Amino acid sequence: MDTGRLPMNSIRNDGVHIAYLDVGPRSGMPILLVHGFASTAHVNWVFTGWVKTLVDAGYRVVALDNRGHGDSAKPHDPKLYTPDQMAGDSLAILRHLDIGQAHIMGYSMGARLCAFLALAEPGLVKTIVLGGLGSGLVDGVGDWNLIADALLAPSLDDVTDPKGRAFRAFADQTGSDRRALAACIESSRTLVARKDLARLTMPSMVAVGTKDDIAGSAGVLAEMLPNGQAFEILNRDHMLAVGDRTYKAAVLQFYQDHTTP
Repeated sequence: MDTGRLPMNSIRNDGVHIAYLDVGPRSGMPILLVHGFASTAHVNWVFTGWVKTLVDAGYRVVALDNRGHGDSAKPHDPKLYTPDQMAGDSLAILRHLDIGQAHIMGYSMGARLCAFLALAEPGLVKTIVLGGLGSGLVDGVGDWNLIADALLAPSLDDVTDPKGRAFRAFADQTGSDRRALAACIESSRTLVARKDLARLTMPSMVAVGTKDDIAGSAGVLAEMLPNGQAFEILNRDHMLAVGDRTYKAAVLQFYQDHTTP
């Protein structure tokens, strides 16, 4: 398998068109991948080599384009982007594919959505990897209104906030629907309550770049999880950590450590 564009399938969940890819051996343990804000399944997981790495290791990989992103529908109504609705899209795909249990891994916003999915359906989740999101899962990651403003600005030249500029540039690079992203960011940023972390009893890995100034601490979140461990992605910021080879190696080892003989 190369890192070119892979064919997408689709379902409708609550009337919303959701695109996803499903690759690898059907006999392999499934892994659900959930991408970050303003990204896509291809940008986050295929072009970074994640899908190839996991398929080569014998896993079945399912990765969706979140609503508002990629090949999925892009409604402009913020009411259609709650974390429960967005996590529900992943759940609907797994049910459509008759997958009863899976490893789940998300990056940044995708990590938040994986947490909501695991809280809703803990029996479905064998393990959870929260990439690009540490203590920000419960404490927040800053003022997202500045990022929403950046997305709706006439051009990148009109954006002065550094984080806003980073996300606007990324959205422009991926050809995103910026109004859909602004609607998404308005409703999807709900925090996970600290008390609810106790319900995430499955093996958990929190992986954050040491130069990431958005995600919060991996170690702090890992300590709050009943069965958590932290992995620091050395010398990587929020945008670059996702494709890091040491991150991939750590996740593969994590899966091996939690595979039933």
